[in-house]
Amino acid sequence: MKALVSGGTGLVGRFIVEELLDQGYEVTVGGRTQPAERLFSRPVGFVPLVLDPDRDQAVAFEGADHFVHAAFDHLPGKYRGGEGSDPDGFRARNLDGTMRLFQTARQAGVKRCVFLSSRAVYGPQRDGTLLNEATVPRPDTLYGAVKLAAEQALAAMAGPDFIATSLRVTGVYGTARPGQSHKWQALFADYLAGRPVEPRLATEVHGRDVAQAVQMMLELQADKINGLAFNVSDLLLDRHDLLRLLQAAAGSAHQLPAPVAGDAPWQMDTARLRKLGWTPGGKELLATTVRSLHASPVID
Repeated sequence: MKALVSGGTGLVGRFIVEELLDQGYEVTVGGRTQPAERLFSRPVGFVPLVLDPDRDQAVAFEGADHFVHAAFDHLPGKYRGGEGSDPDGFRARNLDGTMRLFQTARQAGVKRCVFLSSRAVYGPQRDGTLLNEATVPRPDTLYGAVKLAAEQALAAMAGPDFIATSLRVTGVYGTARPGQSHKWQALFADYLAGRPVEPRLATEVHGRDVAQAVQMMLELQADKINGLAFNVSDLLLDRHDLLRLLQAAAGSAHQLPAPVAGDAPWQMDTARLRKLGWTPGGKELLATTVRSLHASPVID
């Protein structure tokens, strides 16, 4: 099977590419620039692919059986607020450009399409709300609104010859791209330097687990997934617990931030995806990853 992955050189995209390679897929990365040498464990193809609603990019989809859309155009390091001073351009690229790619994929005969959406589609909810896929989305950012609109556009295109699914992914952690900092780099540095760290809770999922969810969407029986969205989240992670793992790995004596007091914020219910056989790595994978990030904070 041949899979085209947009945004395949990003943090999440790289995990997706590696998982598909491991499962025997022939993978082509679509993006603005060709992947650096040795970015992936095995050779991949490359085709130019951009988020431009006015560009015909049918040639990029020639021969592809599946399309995984993980690309997103935003200010570096920012998703929420990633539009900067150009909200119209942000919407045109990430919504209109995305819709054009979905349409092109379907017209080219692509069999399955997986869209990397976000928890941000839910927006603010009542404290303590357990978010499932039936929760009414209320995005309060342009990022969330664009992701939701793209989900809806893809679901409307779904049919027996174009199996389409969206994955609502929460904060993704894992090893960084070669030469890049990981998402907790500054947090770890602050703790190890003895600087105060504010208490915080966040929902997290490892990039490997996201990639496995993508693979499932490409292989499961169509009537179980077609036109649907799935939550992809693993841990409600307190910085106290995260930094306790770093403390142990580093042999540090610095004080940990206090655990977050009070009720936990709303979390994502992943029962729909777990019923299909998805099993994330949980605390064990988190601990292994923290030890690895401490040992090699920047991967060369």
